[in-house]
Parts: sequence; structure tokens; C-alpha cells
Amino acid sequence: MLLSRVRLDEKMIFEALERRGVKFETIDDRRAVFDFGRDSWKFDVVLIRSISQSRAIYASRLLNDAGVLTVNSHEVIASCADKLVTTSLLKRAGIPCPETRIAFSPEAAISAIEAIGYPVVLKPVTGSWGRLLARVNDRDAAEALLEHKEVLGSYQHSVYYIQEHVDKPGRDIRVIVAGETPVAAMYRYSDHWVTNAARGGRGVNCPISREIGDLAARAARAVGGGVVAVDLLESPRGLLVNEVNGTMEFKSCAEASGVDIAGCLVDYAMKAAA
Repeated sequence: MLLSRVRLDEKMIFEALERRGVKFETIDDRRAVFDFGRDSWKFDVVLIRSISQSRAIYASRLLNDAGVLTVNSHEVIASCADKLVTTSLLKRAGIPCPETRIAFSPEAAISAIEAIGYPVVLKPVTGSWGRLLARVNDRDAAEALLEHKEVLGSYQHSVYYIQEHVDKPGRDIRVIVAGETPVAAMYRYSDHWVTNAARGGRGVNCPISREIGDLAARAARAVGGGVVAVDLLESPRGLLVNEVNGTMEFKSCAEASGVDIAGCLVDYAMKAAA
């Protein structure tokens, strides 16, 4: 298991491995050194549990180049780490998503925002835990926020990912999919419009209906499979896929649903490596 530190999620995976009698080692991503495909990694499969997106993306690439199976694969992790790429894959597969537009200058971004109509949500193309999301309610706020992003200077901040604000019922739905099988789901409730558990969202078990399960499975398939978290929004026009996470934390969903998600992850990895 490649990891940054041992969180509750990783402890749950350790326990699942031990229950199954699986021998495993941990690799500290702060100390690991890779050699472009010539490494003699003697593992059947590596679970990627890095907290850092960049470490997860590049380590999975180097391990895959060395012939080591990873869960998830580099392609899945990299695709899910970039919201533009994720949305592109979902749209290509005909999966319903919030209306989304991309612009590369503040002027074009203002045009895109006003074409969608206020309020909109402005997101960084990379990031997690609900950080740097902004709900933009009017042109004054849009102009101020776009100026701030332009001054920040990072190339990611010069890609403007603009999404309609979906008036959800105080919650969203997170579904954990292993392969193409939805194994657990939770509602994430919050008084704030951002419902991420990392931002204080409260998890409650969500029964996996056929509609929820089918859409989550389609979304997972669109980004390349593996074990992923699919976030759904309930909208007036039906369920929409908001994001797909390829290196998700799952403890909140495990607690809310009562499902052994760590065990599902381990079982998927063992089957893939068989």
C-alpha cells in the first residue's frame, strides 16, 4: 500500500487485509524512489492511498510502467484528478451532468457565466475536499473572483471551470463503486451548499435504488473503472453526476451505510491481481 500517513481509512484496509490473511507492506510516498520502469517492485498489486494528488498520479504511472498493477490505475487516478477531463469523459459517455463550460480568460469566463445564468459555481480543475469552490451570485462577485484567480498565477487557475448551481435538497449522494458494482451509498447533508464530509457534511445511509446504482456504475465505467466514489446531485431534471473521485476517503460512507468498504476494496484488488 502506497500511503502518506495512516488515517482511519488505511487502518480499516489493514484490518480487512489481515482478516483475509493477505500479506502486505506499506510504502511511504515521502521516501519512495522510482526509476522509470526499471524498478524491481515485487508486489502483485499496490493500493494507492496517497493524500497528495500529484504523488498518486505520478507514483501510479511509474508503478504501472514497471508492470505493477495499481488500484486505481494511473489512467483512472489522473482522469478523476482533473475535473475538466472527468467531465469530458462523462459527457462523451452520454452521462447527465450539471451544465458546465470552460474558458481560458476572465473575459470569456464572464461570457460563459452569464450564458449559464447566476448563480454559478466556479471550481478549480484540480483539488479535493471541497476547497476553493465558490458560488458566484452576481457580476460584481464574478469579476472580483476572476481577478483573484488571474493574479494567483498557477496555470490551473487560468482554466475557468464554470458549472451551473444545482438547487439540491440540502444534500448530495456519494456512491462507492467497485468495478461496476455499487457497494455503498450515503446522503451527505449540510446547511452549507458544499456538502463534502471534509467541510462538515453529515453522512446518512442512502439505499441504492436501480436509478442510483445504474448511473453510478455508468459513471465509474466512463472514467475507466476501479474503485471510485461517484457524487450525484438530485435536480429538477433528475440525477446528475457531479464528480468522480479516484482516490477517495470512505470512512464516513462506511459508518453511514454499515458496509465494509475497505473489504470491498481489498476484494476488488485481490480479484484484479489474480
